[in-house]
This record gives sequence, C-alpha cells and structure tokens, in this order.
Amino acid sequence: MLNSPTMDQFGELPPLPSYKLAPLPSLLAPIPDKLLTLLLPIVAYWGLSMFFHWIDTKDYFPQYRLHTPAEVAKRNRVSRWEVVRDVVIQQVVQTAVGWVLGMTEPDDFFGKEEYDVAVWARRIRIAERAIPGLLATIGLDAIGLAKNLTPSYPMLAGALMGGQYPSTDSLKGLEMSSQPTALGFAAWELHLAWALYWVLVPMLQFGVAILVVDTWQYFLHRAMHMNKWLYTTFHSRHHRLYVPYAYGALYNHPFEGFLLDTLGASIAYKLAGMNTRQGMVFFAGSTIKTVDDHCGYALPWDPLQHITSNNAGYHDVHHQSWGIKTNFSQPFFTFWDRTLGTVWTGGDVSARYERTRLGAQKALEKDEVSPITSSKPTDSIDQNPKPYQNDLRDATDLPSIPIKNRQPQPPAGKAELQAAGSRQQILDDKKDGGPNVLADESYEEKEAINSVRRSPRKRTTSTLSAKDSFKGLRDRVTGSMHGRTGGIIGVDSSR
Repeated sequence: MLNSPTMDQFGELPPLPSYKLAPLPSLLAPIPDKLLTLLLPIVAYWGLSMFFHWIDTKDYFPQYRLHTPAEVAKRNRVSRWEVVRDVVIQQVVQTAVGWVLGMTEPDDFFGKEEYDVAVWARRIRIAERAIPGLLATIGLDAIGLAKNLTPSYPMLAGALMGGQYPSTDSLKGLEMSSQPTALGFAAWELHLAWALYWVLVPMLQFGVAILVVDTWQYFLHRAMHMNKWLYTTFHSRHHRLYVPYAYGALYNHPFEGFLLDTLGASIAYKLAGMNTRQGMVFFAGSTIKTVDDHCGYALPWDPLQHITSNNAGYHDVHHQSWGIKTNFSQPFFTFWDRTLGTVWTGGDVSARYERTRLGAQKALEKDEVSPITSSKPTDSIDQNPKPYQNDLRDATDLPSIPIKNRQPQPPAGKAELQAAGSRQQILDDKKDGGPNVLADESYEEKEAINSVRRSPRKRTTSTLSAKDSFKGLRDRVTGSMHGRTGGIIGVDSSR
C-alpha cells in the first residue's frame, strides 16, 4: 500500500487575519446605496427609452426599424399617454416593494475583505488535503513525486503533499504583518482565493439571479397566454401594443407588473444572496434589457441585441397576431422556449420588416440583411407540435375570418398551429383584440408586398417576389442559422 499523509500530518490550518468593520460609504454621496438601488432602474428605464424615442422622432436609423411609424400609430390600441401613466404606476409599486425589501437587508460594511479571502484560501487548503489520496487511487505516490519536484517546483510539491508548504508554515508563530492573509498561505492559494471571492462567486450569483428571473417570468408569462382568463383579465393590456416601443416595455396591468416583474426580480435577488451594490447592477441591467427588447430596432451595433438570442426582433414576434403564443422568454435568454417547444418555428422573419429598409432614405446598400430570428422554415415540419397540438382545433372563431385577413400564411406544421392559436387569442380578447386587429395587420402585410414591387432599388436576396409564399419559401430558404438571409413571412398575393 502506498504511503500518504494522514489528517494529523497536515497540522493546523493557517491563521485568519483580524478585521474591523466600518460602514460602507455611499457610492454617490449623499444618496444612500439602498435609495440609489431604487432610483437607478427608473433612471435607466427613462434614459434609454428617451434615447430610442429621440432616434424615433428624428428618424436617424430607419433602416433598422422593425415597424413603420404608420404601423405604430394605426395598429396599437393604447395612447402614449396611457402607456406613460401605467408605467409610472408600476414604477411606484416597484419602488415601494424595493423599499420594503431594503428594510429587510442588513447595512453594508467593509473591512472584512481580507478575512473573507483568507477563508477561501483555507477552503482551498482543505481541498488540497484530498490530493494525496486521489493520486493513491490511481497508483501514484504523491510523497515521492513531491520530493522529486521540491527543488524546482516547491509550490507544486507542497500541493501534492496535501498543502504542506515549509516556507509558509514557518511563519505561523509570527505577528501579523501589513499583509496578514499572506502568513501561512502559498501565493497561488491567495491569488485563487482572491479570484473566487471577487470574480467567480459574484458571477455565479448573477448567473443564479438571471436563471431565477428567466424561469419565473417564462412560466408566469406562458401561463398568462395559455389561460384564457389570465390573458383577457391581465396580460392583454400589455398586448395593446401590437407594435412595441421602448417606454412601453413596462406597460402592464398593475397586478401583472407586480407579479411578473417586481416580485420576480426581488426573489431572484434574494435567492442569489446579492449585496446592495450587486442589486444595483442586476435591477438596472434587467431594466435596460427589458427596454431594449421592446425598442423596435434591430441595431447591429447594439451589444444587447447580440449577447443573447432574446432581442428586439425575437420579442417582436411575440407581439404579432401570428406569434403571440410563442417566444415567451424574457428578459435574458431563450432557454425555456427552446427546451419546452414554444419558440416560433415559422422561419426567419427578416423579410417581414424589409419594407422599412426599402422605404427608408438611408436604406442599406448591400446584398444581404441580417436575420431577425434564427428560426428555419423546416422547423415547422420537423418539430414536435407540443404544446400547440390542439390549437388549430380549438381556434373555433378563426374560420369566420376571411383568408385575406389572415396574412401572412405560415408554413404547414407547427407554425400553422402556433399562428392559429395566436390569432384565436386575439379574437378571444373582445376589448382590445378582435377581427380588426387581424385585418389591420393583414393590410400592413399587403403594403409590404406592394412596397417591394414598387421599389426601384436593387432587391436583396430576402426580397419577396409576387410568387413568393410561406409554402414556397419553406423549401427555398435553409441558411438563416448561419447568417444567410431568407425572409420567411411571405404573403400569397393571389389571396
């Protein structure tokens, strides 16, 4: 049997430094950090919203606009004043809940950082004690290896011996110096402990918070659409914005706003164990992401449009009559949509928005356009129809709508079921939906085709021709996942 150190051979762990706590000064004096945590999301919301409103009114980037100004004015079922009023109401509720949440949080102090880093260094040292035994299980003599390595690689030798470092152990009895955490620990242990404490753990906390808020919002948002009563009572208010714009991001029923956004973010913050300043970043970042997802622009230089697949184009599909029961994920990632089969499967929708490029004074002069979504038309045939397998059967009011008012036509398969269920949901909403919503959107689709026909500009590869239809494009376009163009929302002009 190979010889390996026992627990007694390791000796005591290095000492921990003493510390003295002091109140953490405010990041922006004289505003307390807890108050700043409440204010930053509001400032971020209106600051970014007004930026998008400014470029909207100045018409600076029309080539990247997802919808024309005429669509915003015609298709939305709520005035801008009502949107502002309800957003302010939600932010008042959000601030009140945040204040109560802040009262449950301890005051912030500093002065314990070196101690906490040393605690992590101790954990690393304890983990090192398992190295000799692990090596023994594969037939390696850790002690023998360490002796051979000691002259050239003393730190590696010490790790192989389970964390025995003679050069540091000899300092244990000395008084604490100006760098007390260095006593008894190897340099690499302290560097790793520092990285764990200051980088890895905060990253994990943010990751947990993002996972929690994405999960919370996905399942509640999905329930709001799959349950007719929940949709018509609460969530339909948000969908009065069939053409989203930035400061309409938090336009919700007050109860839904509290349940979906305020409570979800608060739970994520608590479960992740964040401190106040981490909360500032998380709450403000979530707000910025939500506004960006509703901004109405597919800006190629906007990093938030590219970090995740959940962006303005992805979420815009969710606000259209044919995709309202798809793309529920928000605000960060699309994991749950793709895992549970609720992502839009009708193909990339770049061509649906091409009319704004063709009609803009600063139209893009290139042969390709970037895809808005990464869906492929073949997905509609290939994917499992769940959870939409009964939507076409249950769309009892849809047959009464003329085909000309049901444009664009999706490809056969899952997308057809998704579109049928989405349009039936619009019809179920007697107050803010109904046949007129479908008719108005169909009119805009016809205008898109006419715009393409009239345009004297060189057509891009995603431009729709008169013979293009959803069905034909299903076989023609196969490369949107790889950055090639292919507009899929086609309209059969013969209908």
